[in-house]
Amino acid sequence: MSDLLNKINETLTIIRKITSDEYPIGIILGTGLGGLVKEIDVKYEIDYDTLPHFPLSTVESHHGKLIFGSVNGKNVVAMQGRFHFYEGYTMQQITFPVRVMKLLGVETLLVSNACGGMNPKYRRGDVMIMKDHINLLGDNPLIGKNEDELGPRFPDMSEPYNYELIELAEKIAQENKIKVQKGVYVAVPGPNLETKAEYSFLRDTGADVVGMSTIPENIVANHMGIKVLGISIITDECFPDTLKPVNVEEIIATAMEAEPKMTMIMKELIKRI
Repeated sequence: MSDLLNKINETLTIIRKITSDEYPIGIILGTGLGGLVKEIDVKYEIDYDTLPHFPLSTVESHHGKLIFGSVNGKNVVAMQGRFHFYEGYTMQQITFPVRVMKLLGVETLLVSNACGGMNPKYRRGDVMIMKDHINLLGDNPLIGKNEDELGPRFPDMSEPYNYELIELAEKIAQENKIKVQKGVYVAVPGPNLETKAEYSFLRDTGADVVGMSTIPENIVANHMGIKVLGISIITDECFPDTLKPVNVEEIIATAMEAEPKMTMIMKELIKRI
């Protein structure tokens, strides 16, 4: 057995001492977007530092717990706190929890993030459903020996975010009078925010928003046959001609203010899956 599979099994062994349930829905909560946890009927919580091979989140707003419970009667496992490339972790470490989730039964992954809006039609506090992405992180979690037991060497990425889930999320938003955008997310390494010239360049690539996460998890989820829905909350307006300084406190505050809209969509989507 490979080193990766051994590590996954060692982590699963610890988790299975606590819960033997299957969890068809996985959730990854982004910066300032932990409100969905309040909607989970929590049965078990496991701190990351008690799980072998799990990284530890070094970001102040990321709590570092794996939460097991249910939402609207559906079993879910949620990451309260994710990992980022800029924290110094490898792509394989960042995406390790997604591998574990798959073997806990996850078939659908709901991912959220905070991002900067570059599309001039977008405004701070908007919710955007991810329809596609551009990976400018400079790395890929699938580089290296492929584990055929987990997925194919060359996974297809023509539908990185599931069309049916996107359509359902849009329908739920419309029913609840929540304005949503739908666009392309580009990921860069960070941790600094971008310059005016970089925002111009990134917008020219076809991206609507920019962030520092999500894509590695999405790639591994697709590698393992997990359907993904991604939702971004636009926390700042990144228009080169009117760019103003912004700090992380403002970003988190905006994310938390807009978060209930995202939670409403995800909660109802879980109910209908």
